Amino acid sequence: MLVRLMYASRAAKPLDPEELTQILRHSRVANPKIGITGVLCSSGDLFIQVLEGGRTAVNRLYNRIVTDGRHTDVTLLAYEEISERRFAGWAMGQVNLARLNPALMLKYSETAALDPYAVPGKAAVALFDELVATAAVVCQG
Repeated sequence: MLVRLMYASRAAKPLDPEELTQILRHSRVANPKIGITGVLCSSGDLFIQVLEGGRTAVNRLYNRIVTDGRHTDVTLLAYEEISERRFAGWAMGQVNLARLNPALMLKYSETAALDPYAVPGKAAVALFDELVATAAVVCQG
């Protein structure tokens, strides 16, 4: 059974671009081995990630993320059974927020800042879908 899980978290300490690149590289190698696909969106110390795959694999990965000391404020935003993957071609894509129109944030939030903690889960899912559709997804490997 396939599931899609979305969560938000904050970095426990500031990440430099190279650290984020290393995390993405690791994900792109490890995720295909366990049948996980998805997309990561980051802005400063804030992360929103969607994971797709078999229920057991996604749950295990999420549980590792929750206990990973590099994350704080890990919050489950959405979890659903799915009939097909939305991100099947991406071991771990990354949303390029530099290409984002800030007005898109105002559609779902009180401010133009990315803050999934301040919106309902359904709005976070809709916002993320639009982020993926309107901002370039890079490093799709």
